[in-house]
Amino acid sequence: MTTPIEIDCSAVKGKLDSGSAFLFLDVREPDEYATACIEGTMLLPMSQLAARVSELESHKSGEIVVHCHHGGRSMRVVNWLRQQGFDHAINMAGGIDQWSQVIDASVPRY
Repeated sequence: MTTPIEIDCSAVKGKLDSGSAFLFLDVREPDEYATACIEGTMLLPMSQLAARVSELESHKSGEIVVHCHHGGRSMRVVNWLRQQGFDHAINMAGGIDQWSQVIDASVPRY
């Protein structure tokens, strides 16, 4: 089965709630992460991805859900990861901004 390229935040919340095994990757910059973050995410800024991709190696065959602020950077990261053989990388549509509006209003919008 082919992994879809994108998933909505409600489906990601469902995965978290059910205890599904996946890496939840935040590719924003550290200052953005300090402003707002989703509990349980791993921060790996897009600007550092190529240098730090080895940190993801243990997740290569597993699912990686990637998010950023609105979904643009994370989609670029997902496409790049898939080119590197991370076949189950998925973009969280709408990013943390959508998460704040739909899932958890305590996550600040910026």
